Amino acid sequence: MAMPWTIDTNPLGNLGLSALAASAPILFLFWALAVRRMKGHWAALGALGISVLVAVSVYGMPVRLSFLSVLFGALFGLWPISWIVIAAIFVYNLSSAAGDFEIIKNSLAAVSDDRRIQALLIAFSFGAFIEGAAGFGTPVAITAAMLAGLGFNPVYAAGICLLANTAPVAFGAIGIPIIIGSQVSGVDQMGLSQTVGRQLLLISAIIPFYMVVLMSGMKKGMEIWPAALVSGGSFALTQFLASNYLGPLLPSILASIASIVSLTAFLRIWHPAESWRFPGEPPGGGRARLLYSGREVFRAWTPFIVLSILVAFWGIRPVKELLDHYSQASIPICGLHGMIIREGTPLPAVFNVNFLSAAGTAVMLAGFLSIPVTGVPLRKAARVFAGTLNTLKWAVLTIAGILGFAYIMNYSGMAITLGIVFSRTGAVFPFFAAFLGWIGVFMTGSDASSNALFSRLQETTAAKIGIDPVITVAANSSGGVCGKMISPQSLSVATAAAGLVGREGEIFRFTFKHSLVLTFIIGLLAWLQSNLLAWTVPPRTEGAGTAVSAAAKAAGTGVTADGIFYLAIGLALTAAAVLTAKKKKSEE
Repeated sequence: MAMPWTIDTNPLGNLGLSALAASAPILFLFWALAVRRMKGHWAALGALGISVLVAVSVYGMPVRLSFLSVLFGALFGLWPISWIVIAAIFVYNLSSAAGDFEIIKNSLAAVSDDRRIQALLIAFSFGAFIEGAAGFGTPVAITAAMLAGLGFNPVYAAGICLLANTAPVAFGAIGIPIIIGSQVSGVDQMGLSQTVGRQLLLISAIIPFYMVVLMSGMKKGMEIWPAALVSGGSFALTQFLASNYLGPLLPSILASIASIVSLTAFLRIWHPAESWRFPGEPPGGGRARLLYSGREVFRAWTPFIVLSILVAFWGIRPVKELLDHYSQASIPICGLHGMIIREGTPLPAVFNVNFLSAAGTAVMLAGFLSIPVTGVPLRKAARVFAGTLNTLKWAVLTIAGILGFAYIMNYSGMAITLGIVFSRTGAVFPFFAAFLGWIGVFMTGSDASSNALFSRLQETTAAKIGIDPVITVAANSSGGVCGKMISPQSLSVATAAAGLVGREGEIFRFTFKHSLVLTFIIGLLAWLQSNLLAWTVPPRTEGAGTAVSAAAKAAGTGVTADGIFYLAIGLALTAAAVLTAKKKKSEE
């Protein structure tokens, strides 16, 4: 009978060397995606292979346990994560096959001929809706193509859509990033949802105004501040309420609907005195005439309305418990469950299969119920589903690979080693937690993948320095959304949609400084939550909390000399990047 294996967080006897070995898979992933521009699935599999090699040869993890850890992570990637992705993309593809998506685009583009207003409606509000329902690059592809089709400058079409695809990302694809962050870190899912919703409140509110100023300059941007306030304010408030009282599944969907409805209604009573267009653009370009009746527009939106209703219904606790009663099965991973010892405690490895209560099942049901509404024949719907599976095969492999990689990082102790090193930053670690998430999304192109990579590290580090782990795990997700606009994966999608293939570097320069500034804001807020703004941390997380609070007092989570030093470094780096960007712009 196999004996349990105990994790050694410093296998080489030198923390620096052990951390270097533990970081090898992450460094490979960075090199593969950022330098070699390797496809996501190959990069994920390569990092997975290196992580297994390091776990076995350096950390002494038994080969059997390493492969079982990878299997456990890959299973979680397939269920429920990939199931949600497949279902969401199926609903979108079904709408496109019925021709209804053209109606949706027209209904949005016909509201105003002002380029700033169109950017608010399409890039921000509608893009957020697609992010909430599908995610994984879909919103940028759709909205950049829409804006380019309306006559936007292609660079701005791509850049604006990347910037807009920030606020909704943490709750994208029916809350996948939060679900993964909670699962990997062990932090309470509702507490994590609440904390992320609070951290993103300011960012979500200012992004629309940020966009229009970037497009048209401060003077022209100020001309439509009421519209930007309605767009961002309604989104931020709804996202905050949904994330704090409903959970992680619906905040982006509900917030985007609130933003679309509020801004459309507001434009009935207010419009800018003068419509703005890009310099050199012919007068009157860009306005679309509503080509469909109200009934047709409502029918086109029906699949997404049904999706929102069902996901909300699935999120009600009594409903979930009832569905789990008839379908949930907990399957211990034989040979892994309880066989790895961390700090004297056996680690559980139980795979939960909850077919009926899974969010992906609600989304898939919405797709099936929408078939008669859209008028798509059953045979064609079946072809759409088969086509969706074929399109997503590499995405599913990537998700499984990334989750396998994340799980072996956790079960081997590599993430713990890195957490110990990061804990050396002391009380200011929450500030850098946001940049760690930013790096993760830059590498993987996904807030969900970044949470899979680093959530355990964030939790481990916070626990060691006496900070509530929900703050740093949330900062990983909140900071990660700001890295979405510069990730190679997002850049490729945006440039392809806007007809700018080969000009990814130009779009990167367009978005980089804004990505850095927004991440700095999130990092600063997370740092303040660990001391001066501790009252903004949800009560339930503070409750897990008594021990954490005691440790915090012992560790001294206030403003210390090393904290000021590290924060000063962050401020200096951010200021240098912004000044450099301004200098380059003036030289051009």
